Amino acid sequence: MNEQIVILTDKAKGQIRNIIAKEEDVTNKGLRLAVIGGGCSGFSYKIELSEIKEKDNVVDYDDFRVLIDPKSSIYLKGVQLDYQDGLEGKGFVFSNPNAKNTCGCGESFSL
Repeated sequence: MNEQIVILTDKAKGQIRNIIAKEEDVTNKGLRLAVIGGGCSGFSYKIELSEIKEKDNVVDYDDFRVLIDPKSSIYLKGVQLDYQDGLEGKGFVFSNPNAKNTCGCGESFSL
């Protein structure tokens, strides 16, 4: 797929590379970004290392792949994924221009 669904910052790419480098076999795997029902605002983000599935949208980077299932791609279109490692904690941070509301922890949203 040529169209980029999620925009990755340089810090996010660096952290993904760190995660992938720790894995033994990533031949048919990538970093899966998904949206699932739940959380205090209705939807939550999910990130995991996963096998490629038949209908996945696969975005190839030089040394890793991002996998997004068709259902999640609707909710993730235009989202920016960043990685923050400041004093207030560290981890991946989603910036979703489509979200109408987000919860206080920033891990769930509604449309």
